[in-house]
This record gives sequence, structure tokens and C-alpha cells, in this order.
Amino acid sequence: MGKKTSKKIKKKAAPVRSKKPVKSVKAKAKKSTPKKAANKKVIVKKTSVKIKATKTKPVKAIKVVKQSLKQEKVVNPKEFKETTLVTPNSDEKRIRKSNKKNIIALPPPPKIEISNHPKTKIKNILISQPKPVETEKNPYFDLAKKHGLTLTFRQFIKIVGLSPQDFRMQRIDILEHGAVIMTSKLAVDHYFRICNEMRLTVPENMKYFCINEQTAYYLQKYIQYRKRKIFFGHGTIVDLVDVIRKNRNEKFLIPVSDVHKEQIVDFLDELHITYTKGTFYKTTCADLSDIKNLNDFDAVVFFTPMGIRSLKQNFPALKQGNLRLAAFGYATAQMVKELGLRLDIFAPNPLNPSMSGALDTYIKEANKR
Repeated sequence: MGKKTSKKIKKKAAPVRSKKPVKSVKAKAKKSTPKKAANKKVIVKKTSVKIKATKTKPVKAIKVVKQSLKQEKVVNPKEFKETTLVTPNSDEKRIRKSNKKNIIALPPPPKIEISNHPKTKIKNILISQPKPVETEKNPYFDLAKKHGLTLTFRQFIKIVGLSPQDFRMQRIDILEHGAVIMTSKLAVDHYFRICNEMRLTVPENMKYFCINEQTAYYLQKYIQYRKRKIFFGHGTIVDLVDVIRKNRNEKFLIPVSDVHKEQIVDFLDELHITYTKGTFYKTTCADLSDIKNLNDFDAVVFFTPMGIRSLKQNFPALKQGNLRLAAFGYATAQMVKELGLRLDIFAPNPLNPSMSGALDTYIKEANKR
């Protein structure tokens, strides 16, 4: 009997031992699952906190701006208008543009009155300029072929360059300036002439600001053309506003004649730029004794006020009659009025920006009759 009982006990103990590891595995599995779930909950909480932080930052900034704006409205409405233009970045650009417009704005040119003198036929025209070398590309020769005109070129003014001694009297140091404003080809010629006569070598880093493209390309006669140091406009100094502002730290030199316009000087004063105006050449009246009678011509074309003064000096007892006078530029037209003469053709005008175009329209109407 004792042996049988021992066998039964062994049979019962065997399954008990096998059940214990199974329970431990289930317990481990149960314990592991809640840990994962807990980790997921923690991750969700972290992400929600981050999203709330990103949302709350711009909201706070907007509230502060609204409060400041309300305070400005209560204190002074004029100040509010000024501050609203300063706070956003887009409005700052608008303020800069408005400042540029105020600086660029120049006084409007005076009104030019053209006479209603009867338009008679024109065949002979006297042009107060030297005869051009290239006749094929010149617009005046094309005009002569179109209407069957005879052209005579005669310069009414004489350009005399200053000597180095006279130039030194102005006490101008050319090498102190890092930029030069060239208004014409004559300014280019006499600038480099003075430098050669005074034995000055123009540095390679000198910057040149030209009124038009023709003057800029004319610099190739003296220097190597480089885009980085040569800038040009389209006929006026206003075209060079942005380039001059970028180089406002430079000291500018303006080679001019003794008779010149003050428009460039006034413009640079408005930009608050340091410059020096130097007289490099003089403009005098030419001797026109070779012209015996001006009544042989139907029209005379002028381009400078000094040319009209030369006309009055050489022909003091001039009676205009049917002689038509054409003037290019406002200063030239005003000189015609000041000397008591009649102005028949004026350029530039809204229809014709060039003198050749203004002559063309006038001759079409005059030669029809």
C-alpha cells in the first residue's frame, strides 16, 4: 500500500510543476502590455503639449500688437497712422519708395511759347554745329534727302580749354575724388587733357557716371571700358539716382564749362552727396564774319544759350522777318525770349524728342503751302 501511494503523489506533483511556469509567462505578458500602453499615453501627452505651445505663441504676439494699437489710437490718431506704416516690413518698403520720389522730384520746366508766325517754305537750313564726320547715319542728312533741303553747318561757339595755371587757381585736387560725372564729350576731353598737362595718372579704380550712353562709349578713347566702373543714364541725371546712392561714400567731381546748368548741382544737394564742381573749359562766341547775310537761310537751329548770344553779338542789327529760329532745350528757348527774338520750333516736345523730328513735322506743314 505504501508503494501505491508514493506513485500517486508523484503523478500529482508532476502537473503542478508544469503549471507554475505557464502562470509566470501569462503574468509577464500581462505586465508587459500595460507598460506599452502607458508609454503610448505619455507620447500623446507630449505631442499635445508641443502643439499647444506652438499655437499659443503667435496668439500672445497678436494680443500685444492689438493692445499697443489701441493705446496709440486713444493717445493720438496722427501718431497711429505714422506707426502703422513703420511696424510691418511691407510698409517700410513703401516709406522708402516715397522718400525716393521726394528726392527725385525736380521743379517742372517752364512753359515754352511758340509763335504763330505764318509757315512759309523752307529750303536752306543753318545748323549751329560742326559738320559731322559720318554723313550716312546722321538724321539731318536723311532729312535733307527726304525734303530736298540744303544744309550748312557752322559752329557759333568756341571752346577754349583752361591752362593748368588757371585750373590750379581753383585749388581742386583731382586725385582726391573717386568718381567723375561726365555731362558731355567735351567734359571727357578736357578732363583727361588737364590730367595729362598736370602729369597726373588717373587711377584704374576711378568710377565714371555719364549722362548718356554715347558719352560712356566715348571714354574708350582714353581708358579701357569696364562695366563695373562706368555707368550711364538715358539723357538726364535723374536716371543715375540708384547708382549714385550706392556710391554715396565717394567724392564726386563734375567737370563743367564756365556757362553750365545748375540742375545737376541742385540734384546732388538733395541727395546729400559730397561733390566738387570744377571749370575745365570756357565757352566763348565764335567769329561769324564769313556769314554775310543771315536772310539767305530760311531757318537757323541752336542747341545752346551761348550760340544765341553769339548770334546777337555777331549780328546786332538783326531783323528776324521770315527767318525761323529752332531751339533745343529749355535754357536755349528762354535765351531766345530774353534777347527779344521769336521762337518758331522747339524740341524736345511730347511728339518729337529730337530736333530732327521737330524739323520734320514743321517742314511737312510749311512745304505743303
